[in-house]
Amino acid sequence: MATHAPEMPIQVDDETGVWTTDALPMLYVPRHFFVNNHRGIEEVLGADKYAEILYKAGYKSAWHWCEKEAECHGIEGAAVFEHYMKRLSQRGWGLFEIQKLDIDAGYAEVKLKHSAFVYVYGKVGRKVDYMFTGWFSGAIDQILAAKGSSLRTVTVQEYGGSEEGHDDGLFVTRPL
Repeated sequence: MATHAPEMPIQVDDETGVWTTDALPMLYVPRHFFVNNHRGIEEVLGADKYAEILYKAGYKSAWHWCEKEAECHGIEGAAVFEHYMKRLSQRGWGLFEIQKLDIDAGYAEVKLKHSAFVYVYGKVGRKVDYMFTGWFSGAIDQILAAKGSSLRTVTVQEYGGSEEGHDDGLFVTRPL
């Protein structure tokens, strides 16, 4: 297996210990820790209810992230979404590949390879990457709002690498 150092800037505040990448404070936690917490909440609430909660929270977080990163890097439009997919991939969630992107139409297709969730869950016969759905709509909607558009979107996961017959996941964002 070939490896390389992280490709994103990481600063650590000497006084507080807070990690920062670009414009935002970050947390660095082991994958098993995060996914085990995810599983624990899913077991109590059920996957459908938890997915609903995560969609809203992820939407809000992606909106905030894209707004701050666009400002930090002086980027807009599709460049913001491309930067977001790059950073998500660099942070270990999986490899996010944009298949189709039309910001003005509120449409995107994103393939997910090597999902952190699929690595832990394995082939369980259901989608386990639902945490990401709100992220795509939050990102695209923030970009649309920054351009003055009132168009808003919704994202669904068409299939996941945790389902039989699929090695990767596919997310599709469409206008509401």
